[in-house]
Amino acid sequence: MTPAAVAPAGQTFPLISPLLRALAAGSAGTILSLILVLALLALGLAVATWGVMALSLAALACVPVCFVLLILVSLGK
Repeated sequence: MTPAAVAPAGQTFPLISPLLRALAAGSAGTILSLILVLALLALGLAVATWGVMALSLAALACVPVCFVLLILVSLGK
């Protein structure tokens, strides 16, 4: 195999590489998608490591965010 045929390390992952290519192209919403994929990856690894406790702590951390969103919706903002 010639050195030109070897893909760079960032383009070999099946889920992250399309996002990295879109980020380089400047597509809209790419940064949000990349953050979402990385957060879900971190949550999946935490659940694989610590089990259901990591999932429940992540849900507990989302409670204040949901309260703020409900208040903003009720105020009409």
